Amino acid sequence: MGHHPKGINPSSLPLLHATMAQNVLGSDFAPELVLYSYWKSFNGFVMKLTDEEAKTMAGMENVVSVFPNRRNKIHTTRSWDFVGLSQKVKRSDLESDVIVGVLDSGIWPKSESFSDKGYGPPPAKWKGSCHNFPCNKKIIGAKYFNCPMEFDKDDIKSPIDTNGHGTHTASTVAGNSVGSASLLGLGSGTARGGVPSARIAVYKVCWGNRGTCHDADILAAFDEAISDGVDIISLSVGARGGNPAEYFEDATAIGAFHAMARGILTSNSAGNDGPESYTMSTLAPWLISVAATTIDRKFSTKLQLGNGLVFDGISINTFDLKDKQYSLIHASDAPNVRGGFNSSFSRYCFPGSLDRELVKEKIVMCDYQFADNEVAFIAAGVVQTSPFPKDYAVLSALPAIDISFEDGKRIHSYMKSSRNLTATISRTCTEKDLSAPYVASFSSRGPNPINPDILKPDISAPGVDILAAWSSLAPISNVKGDNRNRHFNIIFGTSMACPHVTASAVYVKTFHPKWSPSAIKSALMTTATPLSAAMNPDAEFAYGAGQINPVKALNPGLVYDAKEIDYVKFLCRQSHYDDKKLRSITWNHRSSCAEFDKEKHGGDLNLPSFALQVNVSLVFPRSFHRTVTNVGFSTSKYEAKIIAPPSLTIQVKPKVLHFTSLGQKKSYKLTVEGIANVDILSASLIWDDGTFQVRSPIVVYSDQIAFHPHEGEEANT
Repeated sequence: MGHHPKGINPSSLPLLHATMAQNVLGSDFAPELVLYSYWKSFNGFVMKLTDEEAKTMAGMENVVSVFPNRRNKIHTTRSWDFVGLSQKVKRSDLESDVIVGVLDSGIWPKSESFSDKGYGPPPAKWKGSCHNFPCNKKIIGAKYFNCPMEFDKDDIKSPIDTNGHGTHTASTVAGNSVGSASLLGLGSGTARGGVPSARIAVYKVCWGNRGTCHDADILAAFDEAISDGVDIISLSVGARGGNPAEYFEDATAIGAFHAMARGILTSNSAGNDGPESYTMSTLAPWLISVAATTIDRKFSTKLQLGNGLVFDGISINTFDLKDKQYSLIHASDAPNVRGGFNSSFSRYCFPGSLDRELVKEKIVMCDYQFADNEVAFIAAGVVQTSPFPKDYAVLSALPAIDISFEDGKRIHSYMKSSRNLTATISRTCTEKDLSAPYVASFSSRGPNPINPDILKPDISAPGVDILAAWSSLAPISNVKGDNRNRHFNIIFGTSMACPHVTASAVYVKTFHPKWSPSAIKSALMTTATPLSAAMNPDAEFAYGAGQINPVKALNPGLVYDAKEIDYVKFLCRQSHYDDKKLRSITWNHRSSCAEFDKEKHGGDLNLPSFALQVNVSLVFPRSFHRTVTNVGFSTSKYEAKIIAPPSLTIQVKPKVLHFTSLGQKKSYKLTVEGIANVDILSASLIWDDGTFQVRSPIVVYSDQIAFHPHEGEEANT
C-alpha cells in the first residue's frame, strides 16, 4: 500500500488493515487472519485470502498490489550460487577423498562448518598429523609455524585461529552446509563451502591481529603440506604489491613450484593494492593468481541529519541506533592537543589523534578512514569520507558509514553554519547489485613486471562482502574490546576470492583426478565467464580470463597442459637463469639450458592466455606457440575464431585442429600484428567444435603503462 498515508498516525494503520480485511471477508473475518501489519516504515499487511478474495482486495482504493507469499530460496554465501555452483549441482564420490591444505591464520575447530558428523576416516594416503589441536575427521591435519617466535599476547601457540581470517577462507573452500547462518541478521541463509565434503589440513603461518605471515613460515608450511599429502594448496597471503621479487626469491613462488612438481596446484590471492597498475605480487606462472569481483548482493547504510537530509553510504553496520540523533562533530575540531596532535592530523582520525572528551557520545566525521580505535567505544559513531570507490563494505567497532567526498564536504558546510547539527546512522540493509560482477577497486592489477608476456592475474572470483565462518576468539571488527564474537562474519579481499578458485579447482579434480595442476588451471581459465572492459578499464589486467564458472570447467573440451620441464624451459629463456640455477631448482644435474630452443620466448610457455607488451609507436609482429590436449570428444574438429579490435590482425595456423582420440595433442601458432594506439587492446581466441568453446584472452598493451612501486615489504592477507 505504498508510503504512510498523509494525515494518519502510522501506529493506527493496523486498525485500517483489519477494517479492509473485514470489508473483504465479511462475516468470515477473524482478527487472526491478519498475520502481520507493516506500519513502521511503509504501509502493508499479510493475511490469508482465497484467489477470489485477493482479486477483491486488489480492487480496493489505495491498494498498490496483492501477491502470493512466495517461498524463496535461501541466499548467504551467495557467491557460490552466483557463479553457478548450487547445492544441487552434480558431485563426485571422490570429493571426500580430496585434502585441501589451507595456509593461513589457523582455524576455529568448534565451528559447525567443520563438524565431522557423517565423515569416514581420513583418506589412506594422508600422512599428516595434528599439533596441539583437536583434529577430527573433517579437519584431519593442523600444524603451526612461527620461525621468529614472535607472538602477540593474545596469540595461542597452536593452529587455533585467533584472527578469524583462516577460519573464513577454510570454510569458503570446504565448510559444511550450515543453515540459518548470518552476521547478526545480515546475509542470512545457508553458509557452505564450494566442496563441503572435502577434508581440510591447516597450516598456521599468520599471527597476531594484523595477520603477519613470514616467508620462512610459508615455506615451512609448503614443505609440510606437500609431504603430508594435500591435493591442493590455498594461500590467501602475499607480499605487498609494487615490489615484485624474482620467482625464486619469492617464498610463495618457490613453494608453489615444488607443489606443482608433485601434482599440487596452488591457488593464491592477487593482493589488495589496486586499482593501480603493476600492483600484483603473485606472478609465478605455475600457480593460479586470483582477482576479486563483486556479487549481486551489496550492503548499504544511510546517514540522516537532524535537518532531515539523508545521505546514502556503504558499510556493514550491525548496530541499531533506533533513529536516535547524536551531536555531529568534525574530527578536525577534536584534536588531542595534550597528545601533541593538531587539527591537520585529527581530521584523518589517526590513532591517538582525537580528544576522548570532545568525541564522547558524538558521531565523529573523519576525512578518509577512521583509525583511532582508542575512542571506538566512546564515540557514538563515525562518518568516513573519501574519494575512493564505494564498491565494498567495511565493518567497524562502532556504528559507521562511508560516504562520498562530495557529500562529506556538503555536510561539513552544514556543520559550520549550524553549531548543533545532529545525525544518526541506520542499520545496514541488503540490496541487489545489478552491475555485478565487476572487479573490486582494491584488487591488485597487472601487468606482470617480471615477465611482461605472462598475463596476470589469471582469473577472478567473488571476493566482496563474503559471509563465512569466523573464530569465536576474534571480534568481528578485529578491534580489541569489541565483544561481538560471532560464528560468521562478512569481509572482503582477494583473500576471499582465492578460496573460491581453490574449491573450483577441487571440484574439477574430483571428476578428473589424474589431471595436472596446469590442466585444471587451464580448464578454469578457458571456461571462465568473460567480463566487460567497459566496467573494468584495466580489462584482463583486472580480471584475467574472467570470472570462474566451476560447472562449465568440468568439460573444457581442450586443455593447455604443462609439466615441470615446460616451466624449466620457460626459466631457461629468462636471461638470469643459467644451468647452475636450473640444477639447483630441479636437482636434475643432467639438465642444461643449452638443450632447449632459445628461439622461443617466455610467452611460449603453454598457458591458456597471451600477453604482448609493445612500443606504442611501432608496428609489431609477434608469434606465440601453443599445444592443446583433447579432453572432449574422441573424434572432433575445432575451428579457430578470433575476436579482435580493428587495429589488430591475428592469425592462427592451422585454423582447424582435427582430433581422433582423447589425450591427443595438437600444436598451433598464433601471430599478432598491428599498432597499439591505446594502453590496452583486448582480443580473444576461441577454439570451437560446436559443443565446446575454448576461449583464451589475448592482451596487447603499451610499455607506457605507469608502474606504481610501494615502499616497504609489509605482508598482507
